[in-house]
Amino acid sequence: MAKVVFSTWRGERIDNRGKAPEAWEESAFKLPENYEEGTPSKAFVGWDGVAIFDEEIDAVRLATEYAETYQKYSEACGRCAPGRWGGRILYDLLDKIARGEGTFADVEHLREVSQTMMLTSKCEIGRTVPKPILDLMEHYKEQFDTCIAEQKPSIHYKREDLNYIAKVTAPCMDMCPSHVDIPAYIEGVRDMVFTESLEATRQTMPLAHTCGRVCPHPCEDACRRANLDEPISIMELKRLGADYETDHHLGFLHPQEPKPLRNDGKKVAIVGAGPAGLTAAYYLGLEGIKVDIFEELPVLGGEVAVGVPEYRMPIDKYNKDIELVTSLEAVDVYTNHRVDAERLKELDAEYDAVLLAFGTRLSKKVRAENEREDMEGYWGAIAMLDKVNLWNKYGIGEPASNELKDTTVVCVGGGFTSMDVVRCSVREGAKKVIMLYRRDEKTIIRNTTYEEYHEAVEEGVEFIFHSAVERIVDENNKLKKLICNRFELVPDPDGGRPKLEKIEGADFEIECDWLIPAVSQAADLSILPEEWELKLTSWNTLLTNGRDYMTSRPGLFAAGDCEYGPMTIVNAVGQAKRAASVISRYIYDGKVSLTDEEIMEDHLNKLKVYDKNEKVTGWMPGIPRQVSEKLTVEERKTNNKEVNLGFTGEQAIAEAERCMRCYYISMVAV
Repeated sequence: MAKVVFSTWRGERIDNRGKAPEAWEESAFKLPENYEEGTPSKAFVGWDGVAIFDEEIDAVRLATEYAETYQKYSEACGRCAPGRWGGRILYDLLDKIARGEGTFADVEHLREVSQTMMLTSKCEIGRTVPKPILDLMEHYKEQFDTCIAEQKPSIHYKREDLNYIAKVTAPCMDMCPSHVDIPAYIEGVRDMVFTESLEATRQTMPLAHTCGRVCPHPCEDACRRANLDEPISIMELKRLGADYETDHHLGFLHPQEPKPLRNDGKKVAIVGAGPAGLTAAYYLGLEGIKVDIFEELPVLGGEVAVGVPEYRMPIDKYNKDIELVTSLEAVDVYTNHRVDAERLKELDAEYDAVLLAFGTRLSKKVRAENEREDMEGYWGAIAMLDKVNLWNKYGIGEPASNELKDTTVVCVGGGFTSMDVVRCSVREGAKKVIMLYRRDEKTIIRNTTYEEYHEAVEEGVEFIFHSAVERIVDENNKLKKLICNRFELVPDPDGGRPKLEKIEGADFEIECDWLIPAVSQAADLSILPEEWELKLTSWNTLLTNGRDYMTSRPGLFAAGDCEYGPMTIVNAVGQAKRAASVISRYIYDGKVSLTDEEIMEDHLNKLKVYDKNEKVTGWMPGIPRQVSEKLTVEERKTNNKEVNLGFTGEQAIAEAERCMRCYYISMVAV
């Protein structure tokens, strides 16, 4: 909810002009009435209307500034005449009126050009830019009329103390935690200029090989194409630029020329070399800021390296993402280097800032009766996946098949880790693999992906839903069987979320050799000096404000799993990219600050760019989503070959051509 003077945002019509404050209506949307704390906004202009917060707004200059932002974009794009020339005409006519030289014929010309753009532009940015301009011309008509009739500039035309801060976004970009410029990298694929595709990705996502394979693609949940037929296969298109670079043995393509190592003595320590740590190191290293990464494991890559199986994320591809980071002059890494509380205090004293990115590598219990970690047959998911992947990827240790071959494995969970456990168990030779999950099939697909669940079923994994382990039965400390409960969903009479209730008399037993809990993971907080008294969340992770990622101790930042709890790779990357940006300024001025780009990202994320109820018109529906080739069950279930073979060139272009290029422009006046 936001207090507005006037709003046409997403169809609402609020006009509080001339009303007493107690009679004001509030907007139903989380509009940015305050740009920053202590800095009120004067207005917000976007693809679906306007919101005015200041009664003294200059609507003519507001429309002119918005048109100027679009003009700059459209000239850089130049992909269609209505967008490119329409942008120039909109700005020229509005600026003419704003400086007091316009005519009423200019107003009619503006309306004609706007209608043409809305009907014929090739992308959404050209179709939507005229909407708020027309709203301002209609509802603040007297201001336009005054400028024309009296031939004088608009009231704020010559003021230089006003800021108009704009950002280009898209529904998919907004939903992506890393805010990757998705339409741009898809456009690169469509034009078969894969280097441009990769460059667009690496602006905010250095791990292009990785997130092109194992991202849960929340962006696809916000794809406007889904309102028409099916969402774009956004994730699979991302890997093409990275694979092109690797397959053609090109040098690393960076989004900017890496700066040489600075000789100012400033340096940053990063604890953990997983996706969050690598990402922060990359963007700091690009700026020439000295970074040292300390990693406890003998290999780099964190949980993606030792947790995500080879058949999903080939290590040679992930290593290319890692090399991208470590190739920077400013970045050094130290493996087999455990940071404990004493070592952390040393780093805190020695470095200008420290980023904690050590993940969550402690498996949580299923909370069953007689659950003991020392029981033979009880194996935490993290430890199990470590053994599988260290052997299969690096030849470290010994095969997990020594323990799992011809056994019955029961995994308790419902997320990516549990999927990795059961599918690895199949590949390690288990004769029967079961996953117990408290909720239903729909929820497990939402927690992971349809592809993951479908492929696990194909490989023979048995899923038992609405179930949980009540008691573990052992003989002489050796696991024998599990006593399990069945549950049912009972509707809430008050209309809330249905509740799980135990079905009396429906208990069942499972004889098994292994119980592998994969319900969640926790962070090892023994690394934190007790005397620092760092603030924690209710989930026992490091507390930050979720915007700048500094902890309650100045100069100590946290990103990724240790800040939020177990999360996806793309979430960790998004947090670490923001943390690196904040740190790059903090180490020089001692202040925690965000850029205008980051502030606008946060405003748009609250506002929600995607409208699932929007009726999409102007595009041909029914164009099928491309499906990449996968190894058959028989080809994949006994080995660790990559399952998803990716798109062919023809498929990639066909899928990229389905993208509607849904860019939008938003702007805040302060």
